[in-house]
Amino acid sequence: VQLQASGGGSVQVGGSLRLSCEASGGTLSSYAAGWFRQAPGKEREFVAAIVWSGTMTRYSDSVKGRFTISRDNAKNTVYLQLNNLKPEDTAVYYCAAQNHPYLSAQFVGDYWGQGTQVTVSS
Repeated sequence: VQLQASGGGSVQVGGSLRLSCEASGGTLSSYAAGWFRQAPGKEREFVAAIVWSGTMTRYSDSVKGRFTISRDNAKNTVYLQLNNLKPEDTAVYYCAAQNHPYLSAQFVGDYWGQGTQVTVSS
């Protein structure tokens, strides 16, 4: 499956963005999916994940309560709504799909999209 991320941009502190990750070459409903991010000079970190049905989600502590992951299997797309953005949210955001419909103890991406840049300025 191929993943295409979009929706990044530049916003001010407190602003919002919605990232999209559209799959092709496969049925996204067969996979758990999620988002990671990588800031300059830092390692890639987990942000959020969602099971195939959308009924269970998981978030990192740093984004819990501000970001919301969702999916529309009919559109083969996973979304990440970013609210109340902070400068420390600045990073390249990557979507990923796991070759299993449910979340394991640690969400690991088996398929990756290209990144989309999110920049938050004060």
